[in-house]
Amino acid sequence: MNKDSKIYIAGHTGLVGSAILRCLQSQGYKNFILRTHQELDLEIQKDVEDFFEKEQPEYVFLAAAKVGGIYANNTYPAEFIYNNLIIQTNVLHSAYLHGVRKLLFLGSSCIYPRLAPQPMKEEYLLTGLLEPTNEPYAVAKIAGIKMCQSYNRQYGTHFISVLPTNLYGPHDNYDPMNSHVLPALIRRFHEAKIQELPSVEVWGTGSPRREFMYSEDMAEACVFLMNLEEKVLASVLSPPTSMINIGTGEDITIRELASLISEVVGFEGGIRWDTRKPEGTPQKLLDVYRLHGMGWKPKTSLKDGLRLTYQDFIKNHAGP
Repeated sequence: MNKDSKIYIAGHTGLVGSAILRCLQSQGYKNFILRTHQELDLEIQKDVEDFFEKEQPEYVFLAAAKVGGIYANNTYPAEFIYNNLIIQTNVLHSAYLHGVRKLLFLGSSCIYPRLAPQPMKEEYLLTGLLEPTNEPYAVAKIAGIKMCQSYNRQYGTHFISVLPTNLYGPHDNYDPMNSHVLPALIRRFHEAKIQELPSVEVWGTGSPRREFMYSEDMAEACVFLMNLEEKVLASVLSPPTSMINIGTGEDITIRELASLISEVVGFEGGIRWDTRKPEGTPQKLLDVYRLHGMGWKPKTSLKDGLRLTYQDFIKNHAGP
């Protein structure tokens, strides 16, 4: 991408999209096409096609999606499959119709089988059953990956599918019921500290293992991949995988995560585990050999990232 290339970031106000925008701005890119949900509803096909016809973006980062944690996925499965399918279908097809040079599609590590061997390689896609609690969302993301692969194969497009691990950072969703585990725990421990509660309740046993990446690192990886040389890009887009994992290559238990967040927040009480609640896949660790082999690695440790994220929460989400 050139510094004056016309770049559209779908979902620029969210966790990933806002991080990509900040990353591009810090590197000197300046020609952005940005639309809020109120300005452009990506679920309306004609509006999306009209937008692409008028603006003619050269590069697209497709970070817009309906996302959430276990409770949200279990409660609104129809919305998670419908919203994501229609958003990505509209954007990908319009990108093809209007000659976008490169597009980066944000998938998710939850697309891998529930009991996939660890760490999970790109070729493990569709080799087993999905985690039931987020299956509709995962199916939608798998469809997006397959759509990218199909358009590349039939039309010669350059649509890159990336599979990020669990992300956190500025502009995350801290809703008590619908957020992912890490931001949900930040809010829970913070409120417990303010209210001087004796303990905090956390779902499950604490034994599942999860990998977490700071959103600013994820954004740098996305920009890195969009700027790959053509011969390297060709290897990324070639079958059978045609996608790439983005992660740290390290994971921790939810029990360890809760203790670490409690420390960062400064909560001095205890932790109670509600073993009646669901806790999802036993382990989700990405194999990041391909990405690291290209010369990119994350910079931010989990503890440093949590400190930065908690500072953002205090500033923008904690209230008066």
